[in-house]
Amino acid sequence: MNNSLKIFSGSSNRPLAEEVASYLGLKLSVAELVRFKDGEIGVKICENVRGVDVFIIQSTSCPANDHLVELLLLIDAAFRASAVRITAVMPYFGYARQDRKVEPRVPISAKVIANTLQAVGINRILTMELHADQIQGFFDVPVDNLFASPIVINYLKTNTTNNSVVVSPDTGGTVRARHLASRIDAGLAIIDKRRPKANVSEVMNVIGDVAGKNCILIDDMIDTAGSITQAAKALKEAGALNIDCISTHPVLSSNASERLDKAGFKEIILTNTILMPEEKKLRNMKVLSIAPLFGEAIKRIHRGESVSSLFV
Repeated sequence: MNNSLKIFSGSSNRPLAEEVASYLGLKLSVAELVRFKDGEIGVKICENVRGVDVFIIQSTSCPANDHLVELLLLIDAAFRASAVRITAVMPYFGYARQDRKVEPRVPISAKVIANTLQAVGINRILTMELHADQIQGFFDVPVDNLFASPIVINYLKTNTTNNSVVVSPDTGGTVRARHLASRIDAGLAIIDKRRPKANVSEVMNVIGDVAGKNCILIDDMIDTAGSITQAAKALKEAGALNIDCISTHPVLSSNASERLDKAGFKEIILTNTILMPEEKKLRNMKVLSIAPLFGEAIKRIHRGESVSSLFV
């Protein structure tokens, strides 16, 4: 890689950005981020980016709004400094759960975020495991939606037994669970649940044979951990032997870590799309790095090569 490509980072997950830059044989480019006393955010790109292919790495994780504004300002700064192309690299895309109208007089917030990102001059989005795939259609620029499965599958192939069943905590995640089950030669089960209101889930029953099996619960994100821990309880009641869980995005709001700790998981497998505070880490958590996937995707995008082989 050469000076025609530069990687910048906001404050949401600088360690991941440094890993990605290292994968590419680069140093993270310099940008200043400041906070004024009234809470306003200021940014300054400290390197020449005229004619440069710029990638800005920023997850819009908690505090979502501050991190989003940082990203918007960095994009605008690169645009006004004559970058030839600007790609917003968003390992975790916040507001993705608000992708449709679920009741009258509410916004489609994910569409608002897409419009805002385009308004400040992005040319491309690179993200991972959007909560709703149709969000790609909210953009009028190319969107590459990576999956953590290659990293997860490599780990599971050396850390699981033959007596395994992959479990989706709801019907919406069945495709994700089926794909993983087929790649590690495991069975498949589904949790049938009803959600009476936001962030509250009621497990109904288990579809599939889990008695005496080692179960692997998989979901795209863990927020309050209500769904995943209730699913674990249902699996135990159905006779599951051991239960692991996998999630790409460790949002871990409120007392999620406490709930996970009490759920009795053998192992909790996460990725580093979101920077996890030390106080939320548990002894049985395994964090896998997705930096190689993003680094490879950035390299191929920069060179004009296909990234489709990364979508496995």
